[in-house]
This record gives sequence, C-alpha cells and structure tokens, in this order.
Amino acid sequence: MLDELEFGTLTLDQHGDLAVLTINRPQALNALSGEVLTELVEAIEAVAETAEIAALIVTGGGGKAFVAGADIAELSRLDGVYAGRETSLSGQNVMHEIASLPFPTIAAIDGYALGGGLELALACDVRIASPRAKLGLPEVTLGLIPGYGGTQRLPRLIGPGRALDMMLTGRQVGAEEALQMGLVNYLAENPLEKAREVAQQMTKNAPIALSLVKEAVRRGLSGSLEEGLEIEADLFGMAAATSDFKEGTAAFLAKRQADFQGE
Repeated sequence: MLDELEFGTLTLDQHGDLAVLTINRPQALNALSGEVLTELVEAIEAVAETAEIAALIVTGGGGKAFVAGADIAELSRLDGVYAGRETSLSGQNVMHEIASLPFPTIAAIDGYALGGGLELALACDVRIASPRAKLGLPEVTLGLIPGYGGTQRLPRLIGPGRALDMMLTGRQVGAEEALQMGLVNYLAENPLEKAREVAQQMTKNAPIALSLVKEAVRRGLSGSLEEGLEIEADLFGMAAATSDFKEGTAAFLAKRQADFQGE
C-alpha cells in the first residue's frame, strides 16, 4: 500500500487500486528539472512494485500547468554533443518507464503541457485536458529539438504532417484543436475527476488483458502490419489461456458481473 509518499517535488498517493502522481513545482510551472526526472523514476518504480495498483494518473499541481516543459535554466548550461545526448537519454528513460507500465496510465492536463510536459503526457496511454489546456513542443524556438520522445511519439499519435506542423512552428495547440487532431482523448472541466472515471472504466476489465493490449500496440507499432498481426495472434493466445478469460466468458453467458483475479 502506497498511502502517501513525498518525493520532494512529487506526491504519490493511492486510492484503492488507483495511484495519483502529482508534480508539485508550481513556482516553476512544474518544469522537469533533473531532480524531478530522478524522482519520477523513483515514484514510477514504487507504483510498479505495488501489487494492488491497477492504474496510474499523472497530473500537475498548482492549477496553472500540467508541466510547462523542461527546466530552461538547467538546459541553458548544456555544452556539447555528449551532454546534450545524455540529457536526452535521461529524459527518454523516464518516459519509457511510464510507457512500459503494464497497466493503464492517464495524463490529467490542466494548463500548460509544453516541451517535456507534453512528452510526459505522450508517454501515457490516454490524455484528458481541461478547456484551458495549451499543448506544444516549442523546442525549436530555443534552438533545440524535442528530446524526451516527442519526435517519435507525436507522429505516431497524430500523424507526421500534424506533428511536423506543431514541432516546426513551435506553436501551442488549444484544447479543442488537440481533441480534434487526436492529441487528447477527452475534454473535461475537471480533468483529474474525469481521469478517475476513465480509470475506473478500464480497471473493471481483466488486468492481464489490459496489459496484453498495451503490449500488442507498443510492439506492433515498431514493425510492419504483418509483424503486428503475428504479435496480436500470439498475445490473443496468451489471453485465451488465462483464468480471467474463462471467468469473463462465463460471466457474460450467465449475465453477471465478471470477477477477474488477474490469473
């Protein structure tokens, strides 16, 4: 049981089978400093090691930003190819840890989700934004490119044309446009409340099936359609061999609620 853990710039608390990770640097609009990135890895590891957790919500504290980007003061001290590459790899590692979690992850976005903040949201499975949200990858305005996965995850999500438009102009996208282009899944006045609702809809389903869906999509996107279909068939077979599958079909035929055990 997580109860409530403090990581300096983060708060991690558990509500039943749901974990909520809040980034709390409101004075810096929750910017991703090196300290925040380190603590994010620690928090994600704590979530992954807690057997009761079935879903994770990531959000920002302070009301003005989800995460407004990387810490520009820290970035300004980068000098040379090696330092830049290591900084990029460090941020990518954090996003990979989130994307690799075996259960659903949801970004609840209120305010700015820019640069590394949008890359953090892209590492989650689903994004829910308030009408006030502003999303973008403005790194070119600083003489950089997105380095925490944005150049790879954004085109896969919304297509290369739209992604390149956002990245080459550096413009910020409003919530309505983000919804229309598929960058966010839902708009809600209270995105954290909506994220809890969506998480509950997800976690009532079979946990092994949820994990296998994520694996099928993640692995399939890295290859051809034919390779993806092979992966799907393999994982479908694994799901069909679970006790949850037998319980789910039995519950459907008996017109009762399924009691999934994750087995």
